[in-house]
Amino acid sequence: MTGVTSPPTGLRAYRAVLAVPSLRKLMPVAFFVRIPATATAITLTLHVVLQMGLGYAAAGLVVAASTVGMGVGAPLMGRLVDRRDLRTMLALTLVTAGVFWAFAPGLGYPVLLGAAFVGGLLATPVHAVIRQSVGVLAPPELRHTAYAVDAILVDLSYIVGPALGATLAIGLPGPWPMWIVGGLWVVAGAALWLLDPAVRREAGGAAVGGLGRGLVAALVATFASVYLLIGTELVMVASLQSSGQAAMIPVVNTVWCVASIAGGFAYGALRRPLPLAGLVAGLGAATLLIAFAGSWWGLALLMVPAGLLCAPSIAAGAGVVNALAPDHARGFVIGLHTSSLTAGGAAASAFTGLLIDRWSPGTAVLVVGTLGIVAALSSWALARASPRSAAAPPGPSARSQADSGRLGGDEREPGVRPA
Repeated sequence: MTGVTSPPTGLRAYRAVLAVPSLRKLMPVAFFVRIPATATAITLTLHVVLQMGLGYAAAGLVVAASTVGMGVGAPLMGRLVDRRDLRTMLALTLVTAGVFWAFAPGLGYPVLLGAAFVGGLLATPVHAVIRQSVGVLAPPELRHTAYAVDAILVDLSYIVGPALGATLAIGLPGPWPMWIVGGLWVVAGAALWLLDPAVRREAGGAAVGGLGRGLVAALVATFASVYLLIGTELVMVASLQSSGQAAMIPVVNTVWCVASIAGGFAYGALRRPLPLAGLVAGLGAATLLIAFAGSWWGLALLMVPAGLLCAPSIAAGAGVVNALAPDHARGFVIGLHTSSLTAGGAAASAFTGLLIDRWSPGTAVLVVGTLGIVAALSSWALARASPRSAAAPPGPSARSQADSGRLGGDEREPGVRPA
């Protein structure tokens, strides 16, 4: 019997990922194209507040309209990629970005509200494109490491993008902040168009999967992971503001982000991925600890355990959804993954804010953490009820693809499970 070669671990796993030429080209682009995406919310917010002279509630509606548009549009843009190709979708979204960001600074509020939704609906789904390509380009035994790299790049882009958007909005007059961010959107789309990364597998290498309970389970876990992240962020901000320690928000946030990056790096260095439902349940349990924080430094320390599970949860969710996506509908399914991320963030913003206003940040974080654990357990139950892919062809590839769909994962089988 031929032995199964063990996948690399530690730094060797990362070197193996970067040794794949297509991934080595994709990763720098993956970081750059996310900067305008992560700068959009703060840029729109400060444009409405500073340039239009309206309040934060009005600004929040514009951001919500854009976010809902992106959530609805990601599966539609993915379907366009499935039926045509990546460059056709990028051409459409490039034109839309150019028109929206060029004219948005001159629009009145009601028109801007509608335009933000349409602009989001037809925005370039950069996160979905990158994750779809990573899942196609990475070898199965390295897929969870590649997604860990991607999750780390997301963390870094969220450090750079909002800071850039805020700096432009505060430091430049008139329409210039909107025009610059819009220009970055166009450049990002053009960079993806020129790179044209693979978004489908080679003939004969199609993933085994379907749109059944396994996928629903993965989307539920994905929703829960982002719900926990955004809920934690709101609780952190509210806790420090209500206790007169608002000046320490950047410090605590940085500790949290660094912990997430460290957790993502450790996850990618593992021999095989951890079960998605287990990671999200652990994230929910770690979130509960934040309720016991007092001072800013206590909050920072208690956010470290949750931070360590942030990037691994996001990476694992992307990996499981990718493994379950049939190749003929890969763009649509990855778009659904993006929609679940967006929905989780929107739900957390609304519900956690309500809990903070009605009760307290401590109560809010207890509810957020508990709901995250419940959602993770529901995801695990759905995955357990999902029928195994009996139609999968025999061989190591089919085994690892089928095994990757187990959010609750049975570790007894040999072989490598893609994330």
